[in-house]
Amino acid sequence: MVKFRAWDKENEIYLYNVQDAYDTLSGHVKYDDGEDADYDEECFGDFLDNERYDVEQFTGLTDANGKKIYEGDIIKFFGANKKVKVKSEFGIVIYKADRYGAGFNSIIQNKEHGYGGINIAQDIVVGNVHMDGDLIDS
Repeated sequence: MVKFRAWDKENEIYLYNVQDAYDTLSGHVKYDDGEDADYDEECFGDFLDNERYDVEQFTGLTDANGKKIYEGDIIKFFGANKKVKVKSEFGIVIYKADRYGAGFNSIIQNKEHGYGGINIAQDIVVGNVHMDGDLIDS
């Protein structure tokens, strides 16, 4: 099953389980702690087409600590990519489609802005672009 979370720009909080609410209009969106969110059914069908929410897809991967990796997450590399010259580097998880194919990747936040992949054996989620942008601004 494809899973999504949505960043609520108005309340500055992530909502989880939005795919069930969107698909059935009867599911409950959840806060990060697993509690049911206080959202009415009228907003469920609008997650994918609404300026209030940034919808991010689950990659199907977990990091080295078992945390689910979503689009918009910031991951920390630990030298798994040979093109990275430093011991640790940050990357933003994105979905990329081009003439060669489509899939999840990460953009390394350094002067080269190259792609770094996702190594589930070593990389860890350290934040996300909405709450931890300072990690990638340096």
